[in-house]
Amino acid sequence: MRFGIMAMQLEALVPSGVPAEQVMASIMNFDHAGLAKSLADKGFNPIELGGDLGMFLPNVYSPESVGRLAALRSKNLSYTLHLPLWSVEPSTPLTPVRKGSVEAVVQTIRATTPIEPEVYVLHATGALAAEFYNMKISELARTLILRQFQSGARESIRTILSETGLPSRRLAIETIEFPLDLTLELAEEFDLSVCLDTGHVLAGFPGWFDFFEVVEKLLPRLAEVHLHDCKKMPEGVRGYGEDHKPLGTGDLDLGRFLDRLAAANFTGPLVFELNVDEALQSLKVVKSVRPDYVKE
Repeated sequence: MRFGIMAMQLEALVPSGVPAEQVMASIMNFDHAGLAKSLADKGFNPIELGGDLGMFLPNVYSPESVGRLAALRSKNLSYTLHLPLWSVEPSTPLTPVRKGSVEAVVQTIRATTPIEPEVYVLHATGALAAEFYNMKISELARTLILRQFQSGARESIRTILSETGLPSRRLAIETIEFPLDLTLELAEEFDLSVCLDTGHVLAGFPGWFDFFEVVEKLLPRLAEVHLHDCKKMPEGVRGYGEDHKPLGTGDLDLGRFLDRLAAANFTGPLVFELNVDEALQSLKVVKSVRPDYVKE
């Protein structure tokens, strides 16, 4: 199995010990390709690049920077790319905001084409949709409103695919804080892939389900796994802050999960959405539970 890691590492952007007056210079000199190589040297492959880096580092996906990242592919390093999610809401009924969100996503896809990410991960809905999802309103009102957000996401996905020419199965919508059934409807309508976020499911973000029931639903379209631990939250309680924990510290039945992926011949990336120390700790847990699944 291929265990990767996210490149959105705060310590790499703002290293501890850097004097305050040097922080901006450190950020402006950020070496994206150097970070990717250092993560690969620690045993992680693929590297999941973060589209949101462009918010703070306008040149992070410049042609020059992208070229350096692409050159690392000759060393058998591969990439996935998490499309922007901060400040974007591709499902909002407010059309100008939705169109701006789509533009941000499309620009990121176009800029990173030379890197050839094997999967682009998309949050089809954002914080506003999650707010209505959790609002204390009648179930009828909630259903009608969430269908409206789903409709906005539908239009955004259609535009993203049309404007980029991206094969639909290279776009994976993630299990986030939005009803699982509405997310899967979008995946089926556009023949998209899906990204299973283990912590999100355990935290109850897409609803409260048996974890392995969700796995079975997603397997036919599964292209990527975001791998981290979380407590299994009881019905009606969402585990904010309980997810994105190292493996072995929550309720994920890791051995059973990896066995099911292996039985399904899953060959996609399993990306640790953790910092480097937590990811290395989690990789040790994988080795202790299922050593045959880890390439040395």
